[in-house]
Amino acid sequence: MADQTTTPVDTTTPIAPAEPMRSVDMPAPQVGSTGRITSVNISEHKGTRKHPVESGTIELDSDYGVHGDAHAGNWHRQVSFLMEESIDVAKDRGLDVAEGDFGESITVEGINMKGLPLGSRLAVGDAEVEISQIGKKCHNRCAIFYLAGDCIFPREGVFGWVAKPGEVHVGDEVRVLSLGEGEVHHLITDAPLKENRIEDVKA
Repeated sequence: MADQTTTPVDTTTPIAPAEPMRSVDMPAPQVGSTGRITSVNISEHKGTRKHPVESGTIELDSDYGVHGDAHAGNWHRQVSFLMEESIDVAKDRGLDVAEGDFGESITVEGINMKGLPLGSRLAVGDAEVEISQIGKKCHNRCAIFYLAGDCIFPREGVFGWVAKPGEVHVGDEVRVLSLGEGEVHHLITDAPLKENRIEDVKA
């Protein structure tokens, strides 16, 4: 009987999707608009996907990010959000993905996160987060890109910094407190600085 060999999967050339992934159109967010948290996610090491926290609770540290998360630090992208509706688009492409697989800290549903102007302030559970970036340029293609030929997170992922600390639970409300005017009220860096808090830089 001839030996059977297995051809390795090509992860260098993505398949070409019919069109880029985009979630459904949602009403423009207004002051008072609300959504619901469906998952809170964390990664203990950089370069790995986040996973849902078993207890369903995370702590947002003031001007730092998710307590215990490898991506927390002194920069403007302390917390990341992705809509459940965005994940559904990837699932409709046949991808076996779930909350946290795109690297988001908090998964939400029912609110147009990608439509928030920079500087918008959100109540997230007991905490408050100010939006500092919409979308993200991916310098290194992720596994999802090579599986589907596209990834929705670079367009619909949303980032913010923790303006008020507090606990965040699955099932908590996300509510728009104010709409920004397109300005980021935080130091912008490509990566977290060595200082633990923004106050260290101002001192």
